[in-house]
Amino acid sequence: MGGAFSVRGKGVSQVAGVSTRRHPAALLHSFIQLASAAPSPSSGPGRTGRPLRSWISQAGWEAQETGQQLWHSPWQTKMRKIPNHGNLRMTKVAYPLGLCVGLFIYVAYIKWHRASATQTFFSTAGAASGGQWGQQAHSSPGTAAHGREVFYGIMFDAGSTGTRVHVFQFARLPGETPSLTRETFKALKPGLSAYADDVEKSAQGIQELLDVAKQDIPFDFWKATPLVLKATAGLRLLPGEKAQKLLQKVKEVFKASPFLVGEDCVSIMNGTDEGVSAWITINFLTGSLKAPGRSSVGMLDLGGGSTQITFLPRVESTLQTSPPGYLTALHMFNKTYQLYSYSYLGLGLMSARLVILGGMEGKPAKDGKELVSPCLSPGFKGEWEHAEITYRISGQKAAAGLHELCAGRVTEVLQHKVHRTEEVKHGDFYAFSYYYDLAASVGLIDAEKGGSLVVEDFEIAAKYVCRTLETQPQSSPFACMDLTYVSLLLQELGFPRNKVLKLTQKIDNVETSWALGAIFHYIDSLSRWKNTAT
Repeated sequence: MGGAFSVRGKGVSQVAGVSTRRHPAALLHSFIQLASAAPSPSSGPGRTGRPLRSWISQAGWEAQETGQQLWHSPWQTKMRKIPNHGNLRMTKVAYPLGLCVGLFIYVAYIKWHRASATQTFFSTAGAASGGQWGQQAHSSPGTAAHGREVFYGIMFDAGSTGTRVHVFQFARLPGETPSLTRETFKALKPGLSAYADDVEKSAQGIQELLDVAKQDIPFDFWKATPLVLKATAGLRLLPGEKAQKLLQKVKEVFKASPFLVGEDCVSIMNGTDEGVSAWITINFLTGSLKAPGRSSVGMLDLGGGSTQITFLPRVESTLQTSPPGYLTALHMFNKTYQLYSYSYLGLGLMSARLVILGGMEGKPAKDGKELVSPCLSPGFKGEWEHAEITYRISGQKAAAGLHELCAGRVTEVLQHKVHRTEEVKHGDFYAFSYYYDLAASVGLIDAEKGGSLVVEDFEIAAKYVCRTLETQPQSSPFACMDLTYVSLLLQELGFPRNKVLKLTQKIDNVETSWALGAIFHYIDSLSRWKNTAT
């Protein structure tokens, strides 16, 4: 019995030593100290009291020395009396009392631990919405010097061409909008949709990206860090049952992780949310969301399977004439934004290539038939893989110029598929993803720093590249097609040839993808849900 109390006392001392709060386990330590200071029941005027653990241990030791038996056997009807001045009675009381106190402290600790984790997360979520933080003595593990709060978010971007993890670190001073202090990024290929017929293989890549988050985020923050995966056009184009099996597998991997995982931790992102999240990212990084009255910027995103346009209308006619489904409300930082946002599924660069070639999404060419396109050099023959399907492709013989023929085919593909709005002629717009990659590949912008260009620059580059491919068919077979498609897509959206666009991959060394806006919006939504619930 004495040994049991000694081990318990040592463990409590260690636990109590790492916390400045009234940790429940500290109560057990205080109990033992109090008992140690009390005199034993048999103490007299001339006798010094012994510590609780000492007289409990000693009672059993004296019994062994005298050959006396403390506990009666089953066949005995009486217990022998032991002249120990009442120590036996105290031992019989102290042992169950110690067990009861220990059990009480253990239960209290479990409740305290869970409450602490919940409080930590909701304090983190409160930062995104500008809510008040707790006082320093009751703050989350992210409390730094001078009251600055630190918190993290993990967003998986399951795109059509690859899966990427973004690990964001945020910081916030009291009364201010949170700021992004660091981002860690890693990408793996192929996209999640490539495992549609072998779901188990998808887990390995997800786990590898989760390990990146574990290495980047301190252990104390794991349980309060939201973990989310949003799938985009790649999974939207899959049959519903296959997509759901993939998402369920990811959810199983997430549930086994040490991070904060909700029931909505994995989902297929609709196109509007993708555009809105990208708009949040670009306006957060440019400071438009932090400075009241500062003009916001519009955004253009060209992915592999879809393309998005999002901006904040300032002209009443835009709100009045926009088709159903093109306007959406965004609640963020205690404000509501009425945004023009639309995602065109099937008009991302890779999906558009397939349509221009004459193929159908998710289906091989019938009988292995070769796909012939006027956007490829007349002498070109080769193979192209898209969404795990390999197509045989070739150019067609033609009398006219390559760009002229290609522009005619692209116009057919875009006809009646894109809504044109006049307001895009005004205001600033940022463009990224494949807009950036194409411009950099032909030297329109610096490949590392990005830059600005006018819409007509894409058309000029397309004409030059198409003319070059007529004599050098193997150099970049899709360059003519891609540049022609982008130049006509922008004009169909309403951008004039002289409209200036800013192309960038990063702002302040942060990726300009939708992932930052999505995790920010997720944390903000959790905070609003918590405030509503309370």
